[in-house]
Amino acid sequence: MSLKLVPTSIKGANRIVGRWHRHNKPVVGALFAVAVAEDCEIVGVAIVGRPNARMADDGYTCEITRVATNGTYNACSKLYGACCRTAKAMGYTEILTKTLLDEPGTSLKAAGFEDIGLTDDQDWDRPSRRRIQTDLFGEETRPSGRKRRWRRLL
Repeated sequence: MSLKLVPTSIKGANRIVGRWHRHNKPVVGALFAVAVAEDCEIVGVAIVGRPNARMADDGYTCEITRVATNGTYNACSKLYGACCRTAKAMGYTEILTKTLLDEPGTSLKAAGFEDIGLTDDQDWDRPSRRRIQTDLFGEETRPSGRKRRWRRLL
């Protein structure tokens, strides 16, 4: 069985993120989404948007904000590569993403990303703009704290 890239909409990718992503909800806005299938069944999606950090939002940088798979071998690496090729074709010169500290980043390394350090240890939740993500039972689902930052020049 081989993995094949297939088209998807942001809405369709968000449905899969809602089902499969371990700790994040679907995105509100995005630039584009890609999917990977095995035997005509989607096994993973990635969503790319503008960078979350204001200072990185220079018009030439984008960020992979969600990747969700069902665990199929090499699906993440295929998605990361597709995101990079698509972003480059659209004129972006740099692509970013973040992982939790306990995630090794193996697929990112395989796709040519470099580890550029950790995010600042700050809480982005503000009284004027709440950023606490909870599940249906009110339990916080989004891991707080520092993340590992990754970059690939296109």
